[in-house]
Amino acid sequence: MAIKKVRITEDCTACELCVELCPEVFSLPDEIAVVNEDVNLDMYEEKIKEAAEECPVEAIKIEEE
Repeated sequence: MAIKKVRITEDCTACELCVELCPEVFSLPDEIAVVNEDVNLDMYEEKIKEAAEECPVEAIKIEEE
């Protein structure tokens, strides 16, 4: 299934794991990670799913079509 949307919840602890795994999609400009704008999520589907699975507080939420 294609990824429709990715979001970071307020549970984020700014551990930077998602940024390390997929810097094309995630960044940490402040106290919680964000999803970079205008990214083709389909190109990074595997990395996004890995980041969501590895997130220690399950703050990465993925919506699929």
